[in-house]
Amino acid sequence: MADQSNIKIPLAISGGIHIGAIIILAIGLSFDDKPKNMPSAPSAPAIQAVMVDQQKISQHVEKLKQQKQEAENKEKARQAELERKALEARKNRELEQQRIKNLEIERKQKEIETQKANDAAKAAQIKVQQEKERAQKAEAVRKQKEQEQKASEEAAQKAAEKRKQEEAAAKKAEEERKRKAEEDERKRKAEAERQRKAKAEADAKARQEQEMADALADEQAALSQTRNKQVMSEVDRFRAMISATIQRNLVVDESMRGKSCRVFIRLAQDGFVTSSQTLDGDQVVCRAAKAAINKAGRLPVSTEAGVYDKLKEINLTVSPEFN
Repeated sequence: MADQSNIKIPLAISGGIHIGAIIILAIGLSFDDKPKNMPSAPSAPAIQAVMVDQQKISQHVEKLKQQKQEAENKEKARQAELERKALEARKNRELEQQRIKNLEIERKQKEIETQKANDAAKAAQIKVQQEKERAQKAEAVRKQKEQEQKASEEAAQKAAEKRKQEEAAAKKAEEERKRKAEEDERKRKAEAERQRKAKAEADAKARQEQEMADALADEQAALSQTRNKQVMSEVDRFRAMISATIQRNLVVDESMRGKSCRVFIRLAQDGFVTSSQTLDGDQVVCRAAKAAINKAGRLPVSTEAGVYDKLKEINLTVSPEFN
């Protein structure tokens, strides 16, 4: 009987410990503290069995604690990742809102620029029409001047012809007078008259040659003066046409008002701009003038060599015109 009781007690203790361990594991308790009231083992074999079972249970409990800690660590890492993704999503949302705001600002700015461009195009169209009217007026003035110049040349030609006729008549009268004088003198003194006639003829020839030379010089001077006036008139006309062409291609704004730029232009015989250079003046106006010259490409030139020689290299002052 005593042996059976000795066996039952350790078994009961072991079974109780197993049940307690299962309950502790189920509720997540720790075995760090030893039980305060443990039934005393009646013998050494029973105590050894209890210690072996408790060690296994402790190991199992430690393993479960590690698994629980790993699960908690994974959960914390998962939560941290979720927070990081949420923060990243919020930042991306803020960036997207800022991008949309910037796009709206750019859209409004483009609308303003488009309106400005349309206004500038309308102003340029009006200016082109005005330049066309000015060119038509200038052309009318040029034609009027040409008519006046033609009338002046015709009057000069008629005056020259009249002067020649008068000279011829004077010459004929002089010859007639001389002939009569020579005949009278020859009757009185043949030899003396012969000598006087020879001298008179020599003097008359020299005078005639001088008169003809003077008349020719006067005529050449008049023609040269007329030609120079005509060339300078054409130079002024083509200079005005060149300036008008540049003005038509000039894009202006209010910042250019009252400002100007001096430019140098070299032209081929067909009016092609071989080179252009800004010399001095407002930088904004100079850039606009340079762009206008390049846009035009070709500028008006005269087919007359004398006029072209004075226009193949020119300096112009570009001043934006506002209407």
